[in-house]
Amino acid sequence: MKITLTTNQIADYLKRDDNAAWSWAGAKALAEYLEQYEQDNGEELELDVVAIRCDFSEYASPQDWAVEYFGGIEKACAEFDCTADELESGDADDKIREHIQDNGQLIEFSGGIIVSSF
Repeated sequence: MKITLTTNQIADYLKRDDNAAWSWAGAKALAEYLEQYEQDNGEELELDVVAIRCDFSEYASPQDWAVEYFGGIEKACAEFDCTADELESGDADDKIREHIQDNGQLIEFSGGIIVSSF
């Protein structure tokens, strides 16, 4: 037995997960990504909000992801060979995006990014 969900229903289920902090825009972008994954792979997915919460995280910007992932501005700057000013201004965003895409999934949307665990 199965129920086919719309994009908005998937996003709503993601938003209702009290242990996740998805924005509406982030939840919708992730729902669209999951639907596209299904289409591209010809494989139906089961909606498991716990697994999704564990596999993906939302950030306001690539810089926010880098600072959290590498454990601080200094370490992020060392990783991307940039100054704190360059990191905070977004000048290192292309390097950060490339790093994420080389190691996992990057979902960009108006208002932030979603990154898969890697």
